[in-house]
Amino acid sequence: MSAEPGSYFSNQHAVITGGASGIGEAIAERLAETGMRITLMGRSPERLSATAGRLEAASQQVDITDPDSVRQGFAAAVQANGPVSILVNNAGSAESSPFTKMNDDLWDRMLAVNLTGTYLCTSAVAGAMSKSGFGRIINIASTASQKGYAYVSAYCAAKHGVLGLTRALALEMARKGVTVNAVCPGFTDTDLVARSLDTIVESTGMSREEALGELVKNNPQGRLIRPQEVAETVIWLCGENSASITGQAIAVAGGETS
Repeated sequence: MSAEPGSYFSNQHAVITGGASGIGEAIAERLAETGMRITLMGRSPERLSATAGRLEAASQQVDITDPDSVRQGFAAAVQANGPVSILVNNAGSAESSPFTKMNDDLWDRMLAVNLTGTYLCTSAVAGAMSKSGFGRIINIASTASQKGYAYVSAYCAAKHGVLGLTRALALEMARKGVTVNAVCPGFTDTDLVARSLDTIVESTGMSREEALGELVKNNPQGRLIRPQEVAETVIWLCGENSASITGQAIAVAGGETS
């Protein structure tokens, strides 16, 4: 899909958090193909610079758990590229621990980056979107927002919170031209999952193939999701003809959830 100057897509400014790698990078690539103005946000200046340079996008180093960093980052993005009309809350992190061994710091980290970060970034744009009468807010929420997984209770709690926020805000924004949706990938072929595989191998003595089998066993298709599959769902939700799609949790998970 491409866009001529002045068309619907080329008039949009999209911000993607965690946009320098993994799912965020795939989303940024897909949105950039349409001619949108793109701002990538993340914590790693090296990764941001490399991905932004390749996509001819802008970038802002932002810690989404820090209110001041978020305010400054979004203010700079608006100054450089105009009002934000599309926000993809993709940045997140997953850590595992048996609940009885989990410490308070892990709990706080998971809620801060996965839930509070989504809240802070959404707060930075929701008012302006509402006033303008248009906006697309897309939260990358994971199947962990729809079901439980053992040993990641803090992550599941945070992602369930993201889905609750999505549904509540969609109702508030329903008459204001702003849609709010969650995209819920299953285990996806990213560096994050590669690190999870390393942890499983180290802690259990499984081979890497056996560890992969454990991760994908709940996916009826028996495979990892490709980041590009998530990106295609996001571009659909951004579209002009998706204005009636709001408050939804759209699973990209091979049939694992519905």
